[in-house]
Amino acid sequence: MSQKCKVRINLNEISSKKVSSVKKALEPDNINFPKGLSLDIEQKGNCLILNFQNEGDMKKLISTIDEVLEHANIALEVIK
Repeated sequence: MSQKCKVRINLNEISSKKVSSVKKALEPDNINFPKGLSLDIEQKGNCLILNFQNEGDMKKLISTIDEVLEHANIALEVIK
C-alpha cells in the first residue's frame, strides 16, 4: 500500500500582479511530473496557492516542493 499525501502551501500578501507573474513563471514546471505526483497552482487575490498531491515516494514530493518553492522565490526576486 502506497502512502497518499496532500500538501497545500499559501504564499500570502503578495501583490496580485506579482502573484500572477509567479504563477505564469511556475506553469512550465508543472508538466511531466513523476507518476503519482501532481501540482495545482491557484491565484486568490494576493495569495498564490500551491496544491501538491502525491501517491508513492515521499522523497519525490519533498524534492519537488523544494524545487517549486525555490523557483517561486527566484521569480519574486526577479520581479522586485
